[in-house]
Amino acid sequence: MNPDVDAYIVRSETWPEVISALRPILLGAGLAEEIKWGKPCYCHKGRNVVIVQEMKDFLALMFFKGALLSDSDGVLEAQGPNSRSARRIRFTSVEDVHRLADALASCLDEAIAVEEAGLEIGPAPELALVEELRDRLDQAPELAAAFGALTPGRQREYHLYVSGAKQPSTRAARADKCVVKILAGKGLRDR
Repeated sequence: MNPDVDAYIVRSETWPEVISALRPILLGAGLAEEIKWGKPCYCHKGRNVVIVQEMKDFLALMFFKGALLSDSDGVLEAQGPNSRSARRIRFTSVEDVHRLADALASCLDEAIAVEEAGLEIGPAPELALVEELRDRLDQAPELAAAFGALTPGRQREYHLYVSGAKQPSTRAARADKCVVKILAGKGLRDR
Protein backbone atom coordinates (compact mmCIF):
# COMPACT_ATOMS: atom_id res chain seq x y z
CA MET A 1 0.00 0.00 0.00
CA ASN A 2 1.24 3.41 -0.96
CA PRO A 3 1.05 6.03 1.82
CA ASP A 4 0.31 8.71 -0.79
CA VAL A 5 -2.87 6.80 -1.69
CA ASP A 6 -3.73 6.58 2.02
CA ALA A 7 -3.46 10.39 2.17
CA TYR A 8 -5.57 10.74 -0.99
CA ILE A 9 -8.34 8.65 0.56
CA VAL A 10 -8.25 10.71 3.76
CA ARG A 11 -8.64 13.91 1.69
CA SER A 12 -11.44 12.52 -0.48
CA GLU A 13 -14.74 14.14 0.41
CA THR A 14 -16.97 12.25 -2.00
CA TRP A 15 -15.95 8.60 -2.39
CA PRO A 16 -13.46 7.51 0.32
CA GLU A 17 -15.44 4.40 1.30
CA VAL A 18 -15.77 3.24 -2.31
CA ILE A 19 -12.06 3.79 -3.00
CA SER A 20 -11.21 1.91 0.19
CA ALA A 21 -13.44 -0.99 -0.90
CA LEU A 22 -11.85 -1.10 -4.37
CA ARG A 23 -8.29 -0.93 -3.12
CA PRO A 24 -7.94 -4.57 -1.93
CA ILE A 25 -9.31 -5.83 -5.27
CA LEU A 26 -6.83 -3.69 -7.22
CA LEU A 27 -3.87 -4.63 -5.04
CA GLY A 28 -5.01 -8.27 -4.96
CA ALA A 29 -4.67 -8.35 -8.75
CA GLY A 30 -0.96 -7.65 -8.29
CA LEU A 31 -1.04 -4.02 -9.34
CA ALA A 32 1.23 -1.37 -7.83
CA GLU A 33 -0.44 1.82 -6.68
CA GLU A 34 0.90 5.28 -7.34
CA ILE A 35 -0.42 8.82 -7.53
CA LYS A 36 -0.47 10.09 -11.10
CA TRP A 37 -2.30 13.17 -12.34
CA GLY A 38 -3.23 13.70 -8.68
CA LYS A 39 -5.24 10.44 -8.53
CA PRO A 40 -4.62 6.85 -7.45
CA CYS A 41 -3.30 4.97 -10.48
CA TYR A 42 -2.68 1.22 -10.58
CA CYS A 43 0.17 -0.11 -12.69
CA HIS A 44 1.62 -3.39 -13.91
CA LYS A 45 5.39 -3.40 -14.37
CA GLY A 46 5.41 0.38 -14.66
CA ARG A 47 2.56 0.50 -17.19
CA ASN A 48 -0.69 2.29 -16.32
CA VAL A 49 -3.63 -0.11 -16.17
CA VAL A 50 -6.43 1.68 -14.32
CA ILE A 51 -6.95 5.04 -12.60
CA VAL A 52 -9.49 6.23 -10.03
CA GLN A 53 -11.71 9.08 -11.24
CA GLU A 54 -13.89 10.84 -8.69
CA MET A 55 -16.93 12.41 -10.30
CA LYS A 56 -19.79 14.26 -8.64
CA ASP A 57 -22.35 11.47 -9.13
CA PHE A 58 -20.12 8.40 -9.30
CA LEU A 59 -16.62 7.04 -8.91
CA ALA A 60 -15.08 5.43 -11.98
CA LEU A 61 -12.22 3.07 -12.53
CA MET A 62 -10.89 3.99 -15.95
CA PHE A 63 -8.99 1.30 -17.87
CA PHE A 64 -6.43 2.97 -20.12
CA LYS A 65 -6.69 0.23 -22.76
CA GLY A 66 -10.27 -0.75 -22.03
CA ALA A 67 -11.18 -0.97 -25.73
CA LEU A 68 -8.93 -4.05 -25.93
CA LEU A 69 -10.87 -5.86 -23.20
CA SER A 70 -13.62 -8.32 -24.12
CA ASP A 71 -15.89 -7.12 -21.28
CA SER A 72 -17.80 -10.40 -21.13
CA ASP A 73 -19.77 -9.09 -18.13
CA GLY A 74 -20.81 -5.88 -19.93
CA VAL A 75 -19.62 -3.51 -17.19
CA LEU A 76 -17.33 -1.24 -19.21
CA GLU A 77 -18.53 1.95 -20.86
CA ALA A 78 -16.86 4.49 -23.11
CA GLN A 79 -16.14 7.80 -21.41
CA GLY A 80 -17.77 9.71 -24.23
CA PRO A 81 -18.70 9.44 -27.89
CA ASN A 82 -15.19 10.38 -29.02
CA SER A 83 -13.18 8.18 -26.66
CA ARG A 84 -11.20 5.54 -28.54
CA SER A 85 -9.30 3.51 -25.99
CA ALA A 86 -10.39 4.19 -22.42
CA ARG A 87 -13.31 2.37 -20.82
CA ARG A 88 -14.60 2.73 -17.30
CA ILE A 89 -16.68 1.01 -14.64
CA ARG A 90 -18.97 3.23 -12.55
CA PHE A 91 -19.52 2.80 -8.83
CA THR A 92 -21.94 4.73 -6.62
CA SER A 93 -21.65 2.71 -3.41
CA VAL A 94 -19.65 0.08 -1.57
CA GLU A 95 -22.48 -2.31 -2.47
CA ASP A 96 -21.67 -1.69 -6.16
CA VAL A 97 -18.07 -2.72 -5.44
CA HIS A 98 -19.21 -5.98 -3.86
CA ARG A 99 -21.75 -6.66 -6.63
CA LEU A 100 -19.21 -5.97 -9.41
CA ALA A 101 -16.15 -7.49 -7.70
CA ASP A 102 -15.99 -10.59 -9.92
CA ALA A 103 -16.49 -8.58 -13.13
CA LEU A 104 -13.84 -6.10 -11.99
CA ALA A 105 -11.40 -8.92 -11.20
CA SER A 106 -12.01 -10.36 -14.66
CA CYS A 107 -11.34 -6.97 -16.30
CA LEU A 108 -8.18 -6.54 -14.23
CA ASP A 109 -6.88 -9.99 -15.21
CA GLU A 110 -7.54 -9.25 -18.86
CA ALA A 111 -5.97 -5.76 -18.63
CA ILE A 112 -2.83 -7.27 -17.10
CA ALA A 113 -2.75 -9.88 -19.89
CA VAL A 114 -3.02 -7.05 -22.44
CA GLU A 115 0.02 -5.38 -20.85
CA GLU A 116 1.95 -8.68 -20.68
CA ALA A 117 1.27 -9.25 -24.39
CA GLY A 118 2.38 -5.70 -25.22
CA LEU A 119 -0.86 -4.93 -27.04
CA GLU A 120 -1.49 -1.32 -28.03
CA ILE A 121 -4.47 0.63 -29.32
CA GLY A 122 -4.02 1.26 -33.03
CA PRO A 123 -3.42 4.74 -34.38
CA ALA A 124 -6.35 7.09 -34.68
CA PRO A 125 -7.94 7.22 -38.10
CA GLU A 126 -6.93 10.10 -40.33
CA LEU A 127 -8.83 13.20 -39.24
CA ALA A 128 -11.23 14.41 -41.94
CA LEU A 129 -11.75 18.04 -40.95
CA VAL A 130 -15.18 19.61 -41.09
CA GLU A 131 -15.57 21.73 -44.23
CA GLU A 132 -15.68 25.11 -42.49
CA LEU A 133 -12.43 24.49 -40.59
CA ARG A 134 -10.74 23.00 -43.66
CA ASP A 135 -11.78 26.04 -45.74
CA ARG A 136 -10.41 28.43 -43.11
CA LEU A 137 -7.07 26.56 -43.09
CA ASP A 138 -6.95 26.53 -46.90
CA GLN A 139 -7.37 30.33 -46.96
CA ALA A 140 -4.38 31.01 -44.69
CA PRO A 141 -1.14 29.02 -45.12
CA GLU A 142 0.28 30.32 -41.81
CA LEU A 143 -2.87 29.11 -40.02
CA ALA A 144 -2.63 25.72 -41.74
CA ALA A 145 1.04 25.44 -40.66
CA ALA A 146 0.17 26.34 -37.06
CA PHE A 147 -2.70 23.84 -37.08
CA GLY A 148 -0.38 21.15 -38.47
CA ALA A 149 2.06 21.81 -35.63
CA LEU A 150 -0.60 21.10 -32.98
CA THR A 151 -0.79 17.69 -31.35
CA PRO A 152 -3.30 15.28 -32.92
CA GLY A 153 -5.47 15.59 -29.81
CA ARG A 154 -5.62 19.38 -30.09
CA GLN A 155 -6.41 19.14 -33.80
CA ARG A 156 -9.20 16.68 -33.03
CA GLU A 157 -10.52 18.96 -30.28
CA TYR A 158 -10.81 21.89 -32.70
CA HIS A 159 -12.50 19.65 -35.26
CA LEU A 160 -15.03 18.39 -32.70
CA TYR A 161 -15.76 21.91 -31.48
CA VAL A 162 -16.37 23.30 -34.97
CA SER A 163 -18.22 20.24 -36.28
CA GLY A 164 -20.47 20.19 -33.22
CA ALA A 165 -22.49 23.14 -34.51
CA LYS A 166 -25.59 22.31 -36.54
CA GLN A 167 -25.69 25.41 -38.74
CA PRO A 168 -22.97 26.06 -41.36
CA SER A 169 -22.87 29.72 -40.29
CA THR A 170 -22.21 28.70 -36.68
CA ARG A 171 -19.50 26.25 -37.80
CA ALA A 172 -17.84 29.04 -39.81
CA ALA A 173 -18.05 31.43 -36.85
CA ARG A 174 -16.52 28.81 -34.57
CA ALA A 175 -13.69 28.22 -37.05
CA ASP A 176 -13.01 31.97 -37.14
CA LYS A 177 -13.07 32.12 -33.34
CA CYS A 178 -10.31 29.48 -33.14
CA VAL A 179 -7.79 31.33 -35.33
CA VAL A 180 -6.03 33.29 -32.57
CA LYS A 181 -5.49 30.24 -30.37
CA ILE A 182 -4.33 28.05 -33.26
CA LEU A 183 -1.81 30.70 -34.34
CA ALA A 184 -0.59 30.84 -30.72
CA GLY A 185 -0.02 27.07 -30.78
CA LYS A 186 -2.66 26.48 -28.14
CA GLY A 187 -5.43 23.94 -27.80
CA LEU A 188 -9.06 24.97 -27.58
CA ARG A 189 -9.07 24.90 -23.76
CA ASP A 190 -5.49 26.10 -23.19
CA ARG A 191 -5.05 29.47 -21.54
